[in-house]
Formats: sequence, structure tokens, C-alpha cells
Amino acid sequence: MMISELRFLFACVAMLASLGARAKEGMWIPGMLGAAFDDMQAMGLKLSEEDLYSVNQGSIKDAIALFGGGCTAEMVSAKGLLFTNHHCGLGYIQSHSTVENDYITHGFWAKTAGEELRCAGLKITFINRMDDVTTRMLNGTEGKTAAEAELIRSANKASIESEYRKNFGADAVVRAFNYGNQYIVVVSTTYLDVRLVGAPPAGIGKFGGDTDNWVWPRHTGDFCVFRVYANADNKPAEYDPGNQPYAPAHHFPVSLDGVKEGDFSMVYGFPGRTEHLLTSYAVDYVMNRSNPMRIEMRTASLDVMDRLMRSSDAIRIQYTSKQSNIANAWKKWIGQQMGLERFDALGLKRTKEAAVTAYITPTRRTEDQAILSGIGTLYREQGDLLLARDGFVEFFYYGPELFMFAQRYADLVDNWATWKADGTLEGKLAELNKSAASFYDDFNLDVETGVFTALAPLYTSHVKATHGPSILMGWLPKGSSDWQRAATAIYGRSAFRSREALEAALRSPSKKTIQKLAEDPVFRIGKEADALFDATLNPGFRSFNLAHDDLMGRYVRVYRETFPKEKYWNDANSTLRVSYGKVEGSMPRDGMAYLWYSTADGILEKYDPKNPDFELPERMIELLENKEYGRYANNGVLHVAYTASNHTTGGNSGSPALNDQGHLAGINFDRSWESTMSDILYSPEICRNIMVDIRYVLWVIDVYAGAGYLLEEMTLVGGTRP
Repeated sequence: MMISELRFLFACVAMLASLGARAKEGMWIPGMLGAAFDDMQAMGLKLSEEDLYSVNQGSIKDAIALFGGGCTAEMVSAKGLLFTNHHCGLGYIQSHSTVENDYITHGFWAKTAGEELRCAGLKITFINRMDDVTTRMLNGTEGKTAAEAELIRSANKASIESEYRKNFGADAVVRAFNYGNQYIVVVSTTYLDVRLVGAPPAGIGKFGGDTDNWVWPRHTGDFCVFRVYANADNKPAEYDPGNQPYAPAHHFPVSLDGVKEGDFSMVYGFPGRTEHLLTSYAVDYVMNRSNPMRIEMRTASLDVMDRLMRSSDAIRIQYTSKQSNIANAWKKWIGQQMGLERFDALGLKRTKEAAVTAYITPTRRTEDQAILSGIGTLYREQGDLLLARDGFVEFFYYGPELFMFAQRYADLVDNWATWKADGTLEGKLAELNKSAASFYDDFNLDVETGVFTALAPLYTSHVKATHGPSILMGWLPKGSSDWQRAATAIYGRSAFRSREALEAALRSPSKKTIQKLAEDPVFRIGKEADALFDATLNPGFRSFNLAHDDLMGRYVRVYRETFPKEKYWNDANSTLRVSYGKVEGSMPRDGMAYLWYSTADGILEKYDPKNPDFELPERMIELLENKEYGRYANNGVLHVAYTASNHTTGGNSGSPALNDQGHLAGINFDRSWESTMSDILYSPEICRNIMVDIRYVLWVIDVYAGAGYLLEEMTLVGGTRP
């Protein structure tokens, strides 16, 4: 490369870096904010770093919880009251819904503690402390191979976690950051008794449906209310009617002032996963192989679900949460594809990589020369296996359900004689029957066979037969591609096709009935799929990740040497993070400008009784038409949602959106469609997160639902703006 070309290349990269510096990109580790905290204060934050994170006294971190396994929630009272998103709590709302008591459609509000609904299995986790243990984790790994270093790190990890659990009397897990360049031990406490307090009807909490998902402007009241309970000592306890509302070390004051354009904004929560330093090889795989396959498969399954859910209220209730989960990622991937293509993510990555290569070459560091080529080789050699694993997950975990459900009976098939001999068979069958009852409550055979028929031809066309589809292709009639006939052959004579058929098959377990269960088509396919995953796909995936993360860890170190003035942050990995920015709109495309807020007028404009995504409760229409906004309006206007330049991702759903004083101003629930690429590539011009305005939340609770008694236990502040 000529000197003039090299200078031009570095100039281009410098321009890209300066562009990124204007954005408030990043998800920062609380207690380790560094220069980011100075930036936050310069933008208007009026709190100290100790206010945000402290291990010695109550701080904002103590009001933030991991909700279940994948959302965030926040404490809003001293009596355990918790806000999160409607879509995060939807599975629990559904679990209590029936055709007769349809809480999804009509909403639910507990007037007393006795009316609150127990949410079995729901866990709420609070973070006690986060300590850097990088030196201890890497002790002894110097000069070792990737596999040897992994074994040493595993031993170090076990030792650290054991020590922290003993010292703090709480759960402790060491998490890797920045591809193993940093390690932090996370100490947490998990509460097990959580109850549903309130949920708006779907016409509010899910208003806009799939049509508006990942789109701005939004008019969705995406929130619901839970309460956390503890024992008499305020410690975690299993559900017990005698438990008391949990008293948090901190709960958020709720702002009645709202926000205005240019205000400081902060989102604090548990973002799931970002990969902003991925190489072009990984981005190429995502854009040109994985995403297209997954989008196509989910489009096909959603077509089936949506059609059958419209045909039956019972099916709608059974599949509401499942459909929402599948559709959410599906639409995100579509938006991500558009953004990555529009902003030439591959070209930008390759420009950066060329600069890294140019930096390495003069140093003659032979151990670094092969980093990028090694990553490229990994994707060329293992791309088919990665696609097979992605396809397997889409088919067997997000497609037809019975194959994986049937594997709950694998132990029975293998051990029934032993259980019968030792007298435990009856108890084991009772546990299986209980599990089956829960499963079949949310199962419909028409949906199952429809999804199978739609996905099987796609799965078998994208993935090599040796990597999985051969499990299914043997059920096709010879020389045929008639997957409908294959579905009939598989499901038509399976004991798993219904709860009644399964109970009949196991009513009198014997060698003959167990053998028949082992030969059941659904059971056999599930067993072969499980074996394939355990023996081939998952080991191959782990091996790829070990090699990839080792190379990426080295690449990131060299990358930071190449661009020492860039602002570095660790990718999200479901640990507690802070992101910050300001309340602002965006201009995502030429000739298009988005305001930073939406109002109740837009709800009525979108209302369409013929479209289930835009239906409204009659009381809602009446209140909005009469502009009965109570004390929650701003100059006679009821704000519904707003956008800001906070860097968020999945897992930030339900996160508190805080103002400069740490007061709750909104609840984060989405990103604009143009922003979905921000997991890989962040653009300061278009990337915006979407929050429901907390005043709209209070309006729904108080004015619409008549549950103003809940506000009496909150700390309401402000209300001075007209």
C-alpha cells in the first residue's frame, strides 16, 4: 500500500471515529463509568456516581431488577411495586387468562393484595455488587493454547464464585466481557414470590401490534404492574400467603413533569447482546446467510399462527405470548437487514480492518498477522455448521413444539422398569402429567401441524441433510415433497397429538406400552434431533466460539491500539448497564423528520375496529374523544411516548427511563426500525430508543382503569409544568 493511500485510509477511519464520538453510543458498566460519567454530567446529569451505584448505601441500582430471564423492571414504591413492559409480562397475563376471564383483551387490576395473582416461576433479581476480577481470572493463562486457557479460567471462575458466595451470602457469577479481556463477578439476590397487580387491555398495552412493532411513531401503553414479596426479614422466600411486600433499598420517584426536547435521558437496565466490534466475516454471515433464513422461516410460521389465532379466541389466548415472541425478533431482523445494507456495514467494517492490518504490518508481530485471516477461515469452514444450528433452533425451538416436548418422556422410556421396581414410577408419572397439563393448555394441533408443514420445506432447503434435515426427510413419501402427507404420517398416529391420547397411552405402563412410546414418530424425531444437537451441532458451536472468541479477544486488543482515541465500551451481555443521551427526534431518511414525542390524538387517528392491531376499548375512545386527561396532560395534550438517543437493545425492555435527577420519566420498550442495526452498527443520526411516557402510564392506571389507589403508594414528584 502506498503512503498516500495509507494516509487517505486513516483519514477516512478518523472521520468515522469522529462521527461516532458525537453519538452517545455505548452501554456502560455502573461503578466503572470512568470518563463516561464526566460526559453524563456535562450533558446535564445532576447525580453523583455514588447515587447511580453504591455497595455501601441504597442507590439507583437497587431499584432495578432483572425481570424473568430477559427483561428489566423497576421498583416504584416502598411496598414492592414493580413496573415493566406489557410484552415482558404477557406470558403471565396469558397464564391467568381464559375465554371466560380474558385478561389479555380486557385487562386486569387487583383492588387488594388478596386479588393479586401469583406468577409461578417468575423470578426478580437485584444486583448487590459488581467487582472486576480480571487479574484473578487470567492468572496462569499466559502462553497457553485457547483450550488450555479455557480450562484454567474455568477453575479460576469456580474458585472466585465460591469465595464470593461464602463472603456475601448471595449468588455470584463471573461474567466475561470484551471477548475475555475483562471479567467481572456479579453478586445478586433473586426473589421468588412475584404477583401480578395490574395490566392494561391489549388495546392499550399492545396497541399497534405487529404493524407498529419497531416503528415510530408509537402509541403503545406498553406497561404492566407486579409486586415482589419477601419473608418477614425482607429476604427471598417461596410463595406464601403470609409473605410481606418487599421493601427495596431504593425506589424511583415518579415524575409528573414529563420531559422536553434536549433533556438529559438515561436508561438503566439489563441489555441482552450487542456485537459492535464484529468483523466483516461475521457481519457477512449475519446479513447473507443467517438473517435471510430466519426471516423466511418466521414469516412462514407467523402466517400460520396469525390465521388460526384470528379464527378462534381459544387459540388466540393460547398463542398470544408465543406469537409475540416469534414476531418480535422477526421484525427486528428485517429492520436490521435494511439498516446494515443502507449504511454499508460490510464496507465500514472492511475499512476498519484494512486500517488494523496496515497498523499491524510494520510491527512485524507475526502472532497478530493471522488474526483476521483466521476469523475468515473459521467462517468459511464452519459457516454451514453455524447455519445448521441456527436452522435447528428456528425449527425445533421456535417451530413445531411437540418434538422437544416429547423428550420430557425420554427418562421414562429409559428408566421405567427401574422406577417400577423401586416404587417411584407412580410419582414420576404424576410429575409428567402435571407438566403435560400445563403444556397442553397452550397447545393446538392445527397450529402445530400447520407450522410443521410450512417450516419443514424451508428448513430442509437451507440446511444440509447431514446437519439435521435427514431426521425429517425420511418421513416424506418416496420421491415426493408432500410435507402435508408427512405431517399426517408423523402426527396422525402419535400419542403426543393430544393430552387425552398421551394419558391413554400411559394409563397402564408396561413393557409393550413403553416400547410403543419409544417408537412414536414424534418421540423418535425429537430423540434424533436431541442427539444431533448434543453430539454435533452444539459441540461444533462451542468449538467455533472458543476459537472465535480467542481470535476476537486478540483482534480487539490490536484494534484499540490502532484507534487509541476512540471511546470504548464493553458489549452488552445481559449484565447491568447504563446508557445515556438526550430526548430528541430523528431524520431517518431523506425528506422525513420525526418529532420526539407522540400524543393521544394519534391513538384515535390509528384506531381501526376492522384491524385487530388497532382496536380500542370503548372506554378508551370515550375518554380520549372527551380529552379527559386529568392532571397528566402537558398544555392540554396527553403525551404517549417519546424517543431519545439512548443506546439500547433487547433486554432493555422495561428499563426505567430516567431524567437528570434520577426520577422515572418513562419506561423503555422499543427502538425505531432504523435503529435495529445498532447491535452491530450504531448511527448517531437515526438510532433512537422508544419509551412510554410515565404520565401516560399513570393516566391509564388512574383515569382509565380507576386504579388510582396504586399511585397512593408511589412517590410522585413535580407536576409544576402546565
